[in-house]
Amino acid sequence: MTPGSPDGSRPLSDRVRTALTSVVDPEIRRPITDLGMVRSVDVHDGGRVTVGVDLTVAGCPMKSTLVRDVTAAVEALDDVTGVDVQLGVMTPEQRQALRSQLRGGAGDPVIPFAQPGSLTKVYAIASGKGGVGKSSVTANLAAAMADDGLSVGVVDADIYGFSIPRMLGVDRQPTRVDSMLLPPIEHGVKVVSIGMFVPAGQPVVWRGPMLHRALEQFLADVFWGDLDVLLLDLPPGTGDIAISVAQLLPGSEILVVTTPQAAAAEVAERAGSIATQTSQGVVGVVENMSWLEQPDGTRLEVFGAGGGQHVADRLGATLGTAVPLLGQVPLDVAVRAAGDDGTPVVLSDPDSAGARVLRDVARSLAGRSRGLAGMRLNLSPVAG
Repeated sequence: MTPGSPDGSRPLSDRVRTALTSVVDPEIRRPITDLGMVRSVDVHDGGRVTVGVDLTVAGCPMKSTLVRDVTAAVEALDDVTGVDVQLGVMTPEQRQALRSQLRGGAGDPVIPFAQPGSLTKVYAIASGKGGVGKSSVTANLAAAMADDGLSVGVVDADIYGFSIPRMLGVDRQPTRVDSMLLPPIEHGVKVVSIGMFVPAGQPVVWRGPMLHRALEQFLADVFWGDLDVLLLDLPPGTGDIAISVAQLLPGSEILVVTTPQAAAAEVAERAGSIATQTSQGVVGVVENMSWLEQPDGTRLEVFGAGGGQHVADRLGATLGTAVPLLGQVPLDVAVRAAGDDGTPVVLSDPDSAGARVLRDVARSLAGRSRGLAGMRLNLSPVAG
């Protein structure tokens, strides 16, 4: 009789393998049994179990998490008296098979969000000028959506002024599985940024073709999995990256961030108007730093008033369709402090004024239906 099965039920080794189906790789977010990571299961006299696990790469940063989760899953079984986890590393052949599996059988990397059947909502967060809080809005929208149970990814496409890693508390590089990158995950959000690949304080001095190639690699070489929403934090203005996003992700939509200030609103309008040349839609406008709440309850409009609605109205007239003002985010010290600490305010202080507005915007975006542009409808013409 198999050790650990005195009642003649299923062998303990089988029950261990079943329990391991609940262990999810923390980077790929799929069961380790589905990924071919469980090398062996050995049950010894007395009920001690040894599980062999093959890591995707030798320096896997999440190996301690895997050991902990495997141990917990097996220890929970009746008749198990102890667990040993022996780590190994996948062979090149195993990694090749894994890459092919993750890419759905495709040998070469493709941009999944540009495929006709993609159901991922893609929002490019744009602004006319820097300093309006575009990255802060992006980080909070992503964290809020993930906290609501959605699968969310963020591409920090602001190559020169990247700040998303700090705002989301990401402090490590993606794991490289040969030519595939597994993005780090913080607050339930998958993140990739050029800031993960350059030394601290070193500027990125690139021109158009290199910027386009970097963005293409972020979209195609990174394993994103099945995302509900992908957010791209764009550089200010209407330069190379904005054009590349439209080319690489033709189904993406633009979300414009501005402040109430007239000068900022005029520039933000230009950022949104790029949609007339790229055939993208503009999903709406977010006005940031709208007012400062005073102790007596009054509002101090530090940067003026009306800029966000002005941008929405003007873009609507230009595009010939309604462009809503999705929210007005007040000046809030909690928003700034949370960004510096790496935990977005929608998580660290969800009842603050800024957090409430940002959550409402996130839910309005998440609840929208994906457009039909580029999607295969499986319709056949019928002769009249």
